[in-house]
Amino acid sequence: MRNSSLLTSIVVSSRYIPVWVANLLLLIVILITTPATISQTSFSTTLPLVAFLAIAAMGQMLVVMTGGIDLSIPNVMTLVAMIVVGAGAGTDERLVSAILTALLVAMGIGLVNGFLVSILKLNPLIVTLAVSQVVRGISIEYAATVANEASVPSNLSTWATGQFLGVSHIFWVGIIIAVVMTLLLRYTVAGRRFQSVGANPRAAHLVGIPIKLYVVVAYMLAALLYGMAGVLLAGFIGSPTLGLGASYLLAPIAAAVIGGASLTGGLASVISTCAAAFFLTLLSQMLRIQGLSSALQFVAFGIAIIGGMVVSGDRIIKGIERLLRGLSQPIGSTSAEAAQ
Repeated sequence: MRNSSLLTSIVVSSRYIPVWVANLLLLIVILITTPATISQTSFSTTLPLVAFLAIAAMGQMLVVMTGGIDLSIPNVMTLVAMIVVGAGAGTDERLVSAILTALLVAMGIGLVNGFLVSILKLNPLIVTLAVSQVVRGISIEYAATVANEASVPSNLSTWATGQFLGVSHIFWVGIIIAVVMTLLLRYTVAGRRFQSVGANPRAAHLVGIPIKLYVVVAYMLAALLYGMAGVLLAGFIGSPTLGLGASYLLAPIAAAVIGGASLTGGLASVISTCAAAFFLTLLSQMLRIQGLSSALQFVAFGIAIIGGMVVSGDRIIKGIERLLRGLSQPIGSTSAEAAQ
């Protein structure tokens, strides 16, 4: 029984191996070809970018764990940033209320997504894409009421570009969020129930877990994380534009999947998802330092994502299961079956 439990644990954990191998190989390549990528100056610039992607990817991970995909991330981040600028009106006295308003709006968008997907049983891909377009229209309309080149309140931008112990404040926020999410998912009743909803919804329903409620809450918390990423990015940039979230459509999905999450729903790892965000961000930084054209950067980045999908957690698990079945098959059974 103990051996069986240990074997199951090894098989489950194996889905998170590829992202760590990918990071190791990338660091070796960087040390050989472009060591400037991990110089102190370059690395200090990279860490906030890692945090933005990691926070958005953790939100996407929650949705993926329910078997869905959320395509509203870019426009949620953009609208949140616009609200921080508009509601903040450039004054520090209105900063807190502006951030709270922006995050509440983000959660409202998540509520709409969750309701349409969970309650009305609509396709999450289509729903979130449609909602994203609605949010995009709202962002454009709202931005028209904000003065050109308006900035976030100075306290936010000062804090966002500051450091603690030589590391960006934004990166520390990403660490804190990752730790809190890990604790919630692993060590709380609600977290364990949520994981069971994604892994085996039928069994979860039989034991009385309110599946629909958990899915709705997952979309709301995901949108809250997108909103947090949007606030931090707005503070980092200072004067956000309507293109602020454009690069966060595919990357969070890629980070979640490369980090071991299954697109069919189920278990996922916060730490591995953050490791995947680190890999993708560091890869992008390396390509820029190498002086590749934007076109070649997109090509290389896309190939890396495809490669990550090819060796995703689901494929690793299936490969190991086939290997174990082969090892457990009695000697001579294959030849006996072939003779028949």
